[in-house]
Amino acid sequence: MERAMPSAAAEALPRRVALEGCTNLRDLGGYRAADGRRVRFGLVFRAAALGALTDADLVTLGRLGLRTVCDLRGEKERERAPSRLPEPAPEVVSLPIEPTVGAALRDILERAEATGEDVVSLLGQAYQAYATSKLPQYRALLGLLSRPERLPLVFHCSAGKDRTGFGAALLLTALGVPRAVVIEDYLATNRFWEGRAALPPGTPPAVSEALKRAHAPLLEAALDTALRGHADAEAFMEAALGLDAARLAALRDALLE
Repeated sequence: MERAMPSAAAEALPRRVALEGCTNLRDLGGYRAADGRRVRFGLVFRAAALGALTDADLVTLGRLGLRTVCDLRGEKERERAPSRLPEPAPEVVSLPIEPTVGAALRDILERAEATGEDVVSLLGQAYQAYATSKLPQYRALLGLLSRPERLPLVFHCSAGKDRTGFGAALLLTALGVPRAVVIEDYLATNRFWEGRAALPPGTPPAVSEALKRAHAPLLEAALDTALRGHADAEAFMEAALGLDAARLAALRDALLE
């Protein structure tokens, strides 16, 4: 009888890197792919913003041996909270995905009509953009991850939740990790991230809670949108992300063991 693959929870995944100034840095290693191999530890990390790291955090981050930091934040986000990085500093590659929720949310708050459902709807629009108009940024990210000289690599946005979450989902999908486990990794943000984003005074609690949480239906819908019109995940990877059969096999050989 074929042995069932253990879930991420059974393997105590994801493995978090404990920092004082970033609560959502974690290793994407350990997940089982459909072919039975496992994502290697110590090569790919996902994170929230790195601008509040302490000196002790820099020592911890330095031990990871990072060669590349991929920043998915928009231009103004980067200006407001520049990253703190260990020396010698890894190369920073900016692949900006400008946030779209803020302006619409401010409009709703000014009318005192904001609800949690409104926020989820706004986030859903952003996720649909990740799966369509923002795919070039994710294609570039997967390209970096395909180059061994770029590893170890960390990619991040502000919370490490939405833009980063979709990027992690695409990578794990490319590696052959089952959808249910991809969603488990995404939802781990709800355990780890402390939600330090600044919100306007008087923000309704339901709005704050909705903004700070990862929502599985949004990721599911975005992945479905990305894959729509393609015969399978491999066809999508080739057409949208530049991972033809040879490149996809090379990525899997580099990141799976």
